[in-house]
Amino acid sequence: MSKIKDTEIHEEIIKTEYSEIMQKSYIDYAMSVIVARALPDVRDGLKPVQRRTLYDMHELGIKYDKPYRKSARIVGDTMGKYHPHGDSSIYDALVVMSQDFKKGLPLVDGHGNFGNIEGDGAAAMRYTEARLQKITQLGLLEDLDKDVVDFIPNFDETEKEPSVLPAKFPNLLVNGTEGIAVGMATNIPPHNLGEVIGAMKAYMKDESISTSHLMRYVQGPDFPTGGIVTNKDELLEIYKTGQGKIKVRGKVEVEKSKNGKTNVVITEIPFTMVGANITKFLQDVAALAESKKAPDIVDISNQSSKEGIRIVIELRKDANVDNFINLLYKKTKLEDTFGVNMLAIANGKPETMGLKRILKECVDFRYEVATRKYTNLLEKEQAKREVQEGLIKACNVIDLIIEILRGSKDRAMAKACLIEGKTTGIKFKTKESEVMAKQLMFTEPQANAILEMRLYKLIGLEIDALIKEHNDTMANIFRYEDILSRRDSMAQVIINELDELKKEFSRPRRTVIDNCEEAVVEEIKIPEMDVVFIMDRFGYAKIIDIPTYERNEEAVLAEFKYICRCKNTGKICLFTNIGQLHTIKVMDLPFGKFRDKGKPIDNVSNYSSASENIISIASQSDLNLFRLIFVTKQSMMKIVDGGEFDVAKKTVAATKLADDDEVVSVVAIKDQRNIVLKSVDGFFLRFPIEEIPEKKKAAVGVRGMKLSPKDYVEEVFYTQNAVEQNYDYNGKTIVLNSIKLGKRDSKGTKIRVN
Repeated sequence: MSKIKDTEIHEEIIKTEYSEIMQKSYIDYAMSVIVARALPDVRDGLKPVQRRTLYDMHELGIKYDKPYRKSARIVGDTMGKYHPHGDSSIYDALVVMSQDFKKGLPLVDGHGNFGNIEGDGAAAMRYTEARLQKITQLGLLEDLDKDVVDFIPNFDETEKEPSVLPAKFPNLLVNGTEGIAVGMATNIPPHNLGEVIGAMKAYMKDESISTSHLMRYVQGPDFPTGGIVTNKDELLEIYKTGQGKIKVRGKVEVEKSKNGKTNVVITEIPFTMVGANITKFLQDVAALAESKKAPDIVDISNQSSKEGIRIVIELRKDANVDNFINLLYKKTKLEDTFGVNMLAIANGKPETMGLKRILKECVDFRYEVATRKYTNLLEKEQAKREVQEGLIKACNVIDLIIEILRGSKDRAMAKACLIEGKTTGIKFKTKESEVMAKQLMFTEPQANAILEMRLYKLIGLEIDALIKEHNDTMANIFRYEDILSRRDSMAQVIINELDELKKEFSRPRRTVIDNCEEAVVEEIKIPEMDVVFIMDRFGYAKIIDIPTYERNEEAVLAEFKYICRCKNTGKICLFTNIGQLHTIKVMDLPFGKFRDKGKPIDNVSNYSSASENIISIASQSDLNLFRLIFVTKQSMMKIVDGGEFDVAKKTVAATKLADDDEVVSVVAIKDQRNIVLKSVDGFFLRFPIEEIPEKKKAAVGVRGMKLSPKDYVEEVFYTQNAVEQNYDYNGKTIVLNSIKLGKRDSKGTKIRVN
C-alpha cells in the first residue's frame, strides 16, 4: 500500500477593501474598451478591429488589383490571428468600411450585398466578397515592410501585428468615425480628401497657422450623402474646440408635374438620416398629413435607387410650397443636428482635439514614418554600395581572384585570403600573384558576393550595368541622406506623396456650407369644431364628428368604453391608477368614420396598458371648469382645482400616492352632494362632499374612511339630493341615499347580506 505524503499548502491572505478592487477592475476594463475597442487612433484614424481587418487582407494578398475573396475567409483569418472578439464585430467593421454612404472614402471594395442607405443590412459573410481599395493599399498600408511602425505580439503571441498603420493622409478626418466607450463617446464627421490634404500641407509650411486660416482649406464636413450645413459661422468654434453641433439639412427641389400639381423632391438627405431614419421620415410626413398639419399632401413615394436619393411628395395645385418645405425642416429629420466630439487616442490616451491638433498629430506621425522609412532605405543602399564596390574592385583583379579560387582547398581558405590576405595553403602560379593576394582587404559582405558571383557577370555589358547600378545607388544614398538631414527635403517628400493621393483620389465637395435662416412655419389655422372622442375596451381610440355620434349613439354606448365630447383643437386627459396624467392632442388621433378601427392609445401618448389602468378620461377644456375629487385605495382623498391639470407636458403626476396605494376614482364635481365609499369588507360610508378639503395636486390628501388592516376602498359612488340611486350588493338592492349620513374619517356602516 503506497503512502500519501501530506503536502503543506502555504496561503497568503491579502486584506483589502472590496470597493478598491471593484474600482481598479472597472477602471482597467474601461481603459481597455476605450483604447483597444471603441476609439480610433488619431494617427491612422482606425479602431483596432478596422486596423486588424485591413492588415489581415494585406497579409492575405487581397489587394485592389487582385480577385475578390470571401468575406468569411477574411473574418475567420482576422479572428483567429488578431481579433478574438467574435465574428460579428469584424464583419460589421468590414461592411461599414465598404459603404460609400457612410464613409467619405471607402477603404474596402465590397462585392455583393453590403447593405444600403435605407438601413437594409448586408448579406451574410458567406455570400459576400471583398478586397482592399487602391487608396487603402497606397495610403494606409504601403511601406509596412520598411520598418516604419512598431509591430506588437497578437493576443496569443503567435503572430505580430502593427500597432498603427503608416497612414499618408489624415484618415480620421477624411472618413470620420463614431464610437461609444465607457464614460465617453466619439463622433467625427467625414471631410473632403482634397481639402484635408490642402490643410495638412498648409500646416507643414507654417506650424503657427491658426484654425481660421486652416478653414480656408477645410470648409467644413463633407458628408457622403451631401446635404447643406446651415450654421457656417459656428464651424470655426467647433473646429477650434473639437466639440459642437452642426446643423444639416437635406436638399430639396421643386418640380411641376404634368397634371399641374407641385412635387417636392428630396434629392439629398442629412447624414444622420442614413439607415432606418429614412423610413421614420416617411412615417413622419404621413403623420403630418393624417393630423391635418400638412393638408396639402396628396401622395408620398420613395423613388430612391442606386443612382441616388429621390423622395417625392406630391402637393395640391394651390399649396404654399415654401411653407411646406419649412414644415418638413421643422417637424421631421430633414433638418437635424450632428453632434461633433473629436475624441481619439493620442499618445496612448483619449483626448478631444480640434482641427489643428489633429493635423499636428498626423504631420508628426508622417515625419516619424518618413524618418524610419528613409533610415531603413539608406541602410539597405549603403549595404548595396559596399557589395557593389567590392564587385567592381574584384572585376579589376579578376584574374588574381580566379587564381585564388583555383588554388584554394575550400571556401573558407579563399574567403580568408580575400578578407585578410592570408595565402597559406593556396597554390599560386607566380610569386607576384601571392604578393598581390596578401594585399587584398575585402569586407565580409564583399567577399561573400565575390564567392557567389557567376561567370556571366564578367561580360563587358554586365560590368557596365554594375557600374551604372553603383552610380544609381550612390545617387540614392545622397538623396536619402539629404532627406534625413534636412527637414525641408523630408517635408517635400511628404507633400509630393500627398499631391499624388490628391490627384488620384480627390473628388468634388458634396456638402454645401452656408448660413441659412431658421425655418419658420406659418401654422395653418384649423377651424375649431366639436367632436367626440371614443375608445373601445382594447384601447383603440378615434375622433368622430357630432352628427356621426348622434346617428350612431346607441351603438357607440354599447361598443365603446370611454366617450368624451371635446374640441378638435384641444386635448384629452387620461387619469391612471398609478397617479399619472397623460395628455393627448386630439389632432394626433385619427378623424374618421364610425366603423374605422382607430389608433392604439399607447401609440399617441406615454400611457402603457401593460403597467397602468385608465381610471377616468376628460377633455382638458372641461377640467378648467370643474374641481376634481381623487379617492385612493387606502381611502386618501382630496379636491383639486381642474386648472392645475392644464399642462404642456405629455405626462405629469396627477396626485401623490403613498407606498402600495393607487387611485380608485377621479370625478369632476358638478351637482353631486354626497360621496359614498365602499370597502371590500362591505363597509359603506356616506358623508357630504363639503368635508373633503381642497388641496394641490402634489398633496397626498386626507383620510376619508377608517379601514381595518386588510380592508381597502373598492368603489366610490356619488349621490344627489332627491334623486334615488340604487346599488346591487351581492343580490341585495341598496338605496345609497338611505345609508346613514356619517362623518369623514369614520368606520361607516357594515351591510350584511343574509
